[in-house]
Amino acid sequence: MPHLRRERPPATGTGGVPPGRRRNALLAADLQDLSFLRRAAPALTAIVLVGLADYFSGRDRYLAPLMVVVPSIAALTLRPRELLAVCFLGLMTLLGLSHYDQIDDLGDSRFLYGAMVSYFALTAFSAWVAEVRMRRAAAFAAVSSVAEAAQRALLRQPEPVVGPLRLAVRYVSAADAARIGGDLYSVLDTPHGTRVLVGDVRGKGLGAVQTAAVVLGAFREAAYDEPKLPVVAARIEASMHRHVPDGEFTTALFAEFRDAGSVELMHLGHVPPIRVRADGRTETLESADPWLPLGLGHLAAGEPCPAAVPFGPQDVLVLCTDGVVEAKGGPHGEFYPLAERAGPLVRDGWRSLADLDTAVARLYADLLTHTGGELNDDALLLLVTRPGAGES
Repeated sequence: MPHLRRERPPATGTGGVPPGRRRNALLAADLQDLSFLRRAAPALTAIVLVGLADYFSGRDRYLAPLMVVVPSIAALTLRPRELLAVCFLGLMTLLGLSHYDQIDDLGDSRFLYGAMVSYFALTAFSAWVAEVRMRRAAAFAAVSSVAEAAQRALLRQPEPVVGPLRLAVRYVSAADAARIGGDLYSVLDTPHGTRVLVGDVRGKGLGAVQTAAVVLGAFREAAYDEPKLPVVAARIEASMHRHVPDGEFTTALFAEFRDAGSVELMHLGHVPPIRVRADGRTETLESADPWLPLGLGHLAAGEPCPAAVPFGPQDVLVLCTDGVVEAKGGPHGEFYPLAERAGPLVRDGWRSLADLDTAVARLYADLLTHTGGELNDDALLLLVTRPGAGES
């Protein structure tokens, strides 16, 4: 019986989130990842513009009270203490302009009420607004961190070597940090071969995570018990009917590595994998007999049919979710051409674990370049190789 190596959660810090990720979520949520000068630039620009407008309009026009826009602008980007510092600079500029316009007598209501009282009142109110904004940003960051921790706990990252396979994974959440996606994957070394599941749950949010948990839990049990992939899929289907609302479904791709020189694939409505050869040639492994996604199998008679395809020791299998192939970029919003880009980027991944990890990093970097640095959906890239006999 082959040695069984179960998946192990990655060491990602407290709560399953990498060290510093929660802090980064807070910074990004409230623009605090930008420098002070960049965040203060709008308010400082307002101070300069009001000052220039008052100066060049002459002393017969008193425009200094327009400085009241500074606290309101500062409240959008600055912390309360930073806001007070910038507003103090605005106050000094206001006093200087009032002196220039010869309107700096406390007995003059234009100066006292039109400028000073309104400026102090708006500064105090804006500081309170900034404090409320910071607290809401902190709450948002906490929710985002918990959501990511839950998803990372669900998607237990496999070891770089599982059974006879080498693996490299890149899984990234969408740009919207509050949205939890439904991409899923699992790699298990079982008595029936090393089995891989890649899937994509319909929808987003906690409902998608719940469905992903049902699918992965059923797969992790059935993959060890059932000798045939269609029966594994049937077990997952039955579990979904018990625990997932009607109408929900999950596209899935099953891969089984048992015999050297081939891989058995079973398509259930998912993005087909791509085989990359050592010379960079690619082949999209479409299914001749694709099946309905998990959760919809009861709508058709029969069962899915796996098919064996050649897979040699110098091949790299690229599996992904639709967040990769449907990522838009370029001047006309073209989809990411994975089949065209994967060849030269990952063809050397079969050589070693380091080469495989470099390959998936290059492919992911190319994806980000295509989209302009931001993804609008969750994206999963899983690269798999199977070294020949005697290779480590």
